[in-house]
Amino acid sequence: MPGKALIFSAPSGSGKTTIVKHLLKNNPDLGFSISASTRDKRGRTEQDGKDYYFLTPEQFKKKIDHNEFIEWEEVYAGNFYGTLKTEIERIWEEGKNVIFDVDVKGGINLKRYFGDKALAVFVKVPSIEVLKERLRERKTESEESLSRRLFKAKFEMTFQDKFDVILVNEDLSKSLIEAQRIYDQFKAQP
Repeated sequence: MPGKALIFSAPSGSGKTTIVKHLLKNNPDLGFSISASTRDKRGRTEQDGKDYYFLTPEQFKKKIDHNEFIEWEEVYAGNFYGTLKTEIERIWEEGKNVIFDVDVKGGINLKRYFGDKALAVFVKVPSIEVLKERLRERKTESEESLSRRLFKAKFEMTFQDKFDVILVNEDLSKSLIEAQRIYDQFKAQP
């Protein structure tokens, strides 16, 4: 039944984006919620309106003032992220369930907003050491930003009990199967 919200949250590097992309590819009844952000595009591959709605801090603050977000936050100093109400309306009007790929705080806020219409999934890695290795393999982090992300990840792990389901992403192929099972079970509920 359309009109549900499937929320995937995790510390950066846990594999949530890979899982979300897999679910989108295999479930035409899912629509991806594109977040708004004030951060710069990464490389040449990210596109406005596809990966994020890239806004200036001024544009973002104006949308806050006009109550256009379901949730928003300043994730890192000067970098705002948020979920636009119009984005969810767009997906539900297409007759789809919405899927989110958001940070932990955003996931908690979305679950609070949607209540029983949402299933919040916390994706975690087996250990901080595994997370550190995954972030290093990305080759997108300086030592300083890696240290910041790991510090934040340790903090975010303390909120996993606020989620409906915890998915430990140790073996990606098994995690993809489990994520599909979780979605199938959720969408079958009245």
